[in-house]
Amino acid sequence: MSEELPARIAVVHDWLVDYAGSERVLAEILRCLPQADLFTLVDHMPAAARAPLGGRAARVSYLQHMPGVASHLAWYLPLMPSAIEQFDLTGYDLVVSSSHAVAKGVIVSPDALHLSYVHSPMRYAWDQQFEYLRAERAEGGPKGLLLRWLLHRLRLWDHRSAAGVDHFMANSAFVARRIAKSYRREAEVIYPPVDTEFYAPGGTREDYYIAVSRLVGYKRVDLLVRAFRDLPERRLVVVGEGPEHARLKATAGANVEFAGHLAPDALRERLQRARAFLFAGVEDFGIALVEAMACGTPVIALRRGGAAESVAGLDAAEPTGVFFEEQSALSMVAALRSFEQNAQRFSAAACRRRAERFSVARFRAEFASFVAQRWRQWQAARPGQA
Repeated sequence: MSEELPARIAVVHDWLVDYAGSERVLAEILRCLPQADLFTLVDHMPAAARAPLGGRAARVSYLQHMPGVASHLAWYLPLMPSAIEQFDLTGYDLVVSSSHAVAKGVIVSPDALHLSYVHSPMRYAWDQQFEYLRAERAEGGPKGLLLRWLLHRLRLWDHRSAAGVDHFMANSAFVARRIAKSYRREAEVIYPPVDTEFYAPGGTREDYYIAVSRLVGYKRVDLLVRAFRDLPERRLVVVGEGPEHARLKATAGANVEFAGHLAPDALRERLQRARAFLFAGVEDFGIALVEAMACGTPVIALRRGGAAESVAGLDAAEPTGVFFEEQSALSMVAALRSFEQNAQRFSAAACRRRAERFSVARFRAEFASFVAQRWRQWQAARPGQA
């Protein structure tokens, strides 16, 4: 692929603080574009976590040395549009942005092609604004007024900056619809890469359910904890850390275990042995759900967001999970009981086959094809080209 593309390529990512879903996509983008220079607002990713980035050094913005930026990124959100616009990409022929916040707003020369892989339009500025305000306890009062004004300004900038992107990629059809709603632009769906070689079936099933998630409000782990208070004979293991940890643990029953952060090997073993993976939030795609299926583990999830695309429900010939329709503990409990009543219909092999649709190899092939095709079209349309 690199032989077809220009030598001067820039990859722009929002920020590097930890290795989460968007960073997994970034790692594969960099593998597809080994000649690219990397730009990001701040880079405070620990050395141990950045190995998948291939030791790539990043060029950073003026936010890099702001006090507390690594642990309190949200404080600097109002400055991020300005910071991303300060990157000088003069001389680059191809720019690829990896964006869930502001990266797509980088300023690009009219002679350069800008392709943007969007993990999500800014959730807090668009359709999840009210959930964000509730989580911040800012539905009213001076704080609420200030945040609503800031989010309004962000929406205006976010919509305007979309005009600088030549072609969009989305990590799911759900996100493509959100791009269409927010920016009035079409996007090609290229699902994120899931390491289906590492996450594979193994071990013996045990009698517990599992949830893997950052413990933040919009992930709705609270619904799972609440549901298992009504299911004292069943066990739930919650893997992950976050600001909601103390509150969730205080309200959980004795049948809920908080395992915290797990190393990849330990997480894989937990997924392999669980009866099913549970998720009650609305994910843009949901890599963890597919990792569970790659381990042969079925999924019980809200039928919204990326889960509705990655999981095959009970109406499928080979189901890999059960959906619930309402974001409530009661609806989730009903889905769990339905899963148990239909347990004979689920197989590790079917879950595995479903997950393989989202492999790393598939992502690399689709991403490389998209970039090469758009570059050829861009070159052919330039003045003076035959």
